[in-house]
Amino acid sequence: MNAILLVASGGAIGSVARYLVGVLMTRIFGMGFPWGTLTVNVAGGLLMGLFIELLARRFNGSTELRLFVAVGIMGGFTTFSSFSLDVALLWNRGEALFTLIYVLASVILSIGALFFGLWLARAVA
Repeated sequence: MNAILLVASGGAIGSVARYLVGVLMTRIFGMGFPWGTLTVNVAGGLLMGLFIELLARRFNGSTELRLFVAVGIMGGFTTFSSFSLDVALLWNRGEALFTLIYVLASVILSIGALFFGLWLARAVA
């Protein structure tokens, strides 16, 4: 139960941060391009890399800290950071083919599922 509370509280922080970044980017650049999402995804990748390497690996951060920050805050901020970490882990293990398959499957299937969901909702409505 403690793990769930850590993830949930971190997720709340990350979700609010994602929303605020989106609002800020829209105010600065307008709505013509998804600058907020791009900013969150890039920043999330950078922050996840810094966290994993510094706190988790070099300073042997606790499981609780990893759950709160990596899964909770970063997961609430952007799941793209988790996706990016998965890609890096596969690549670092020398799994180039699995890395490529994972990237392509994630992007193509996720976008395809979104379009299918849109179609399905329109067909039902």
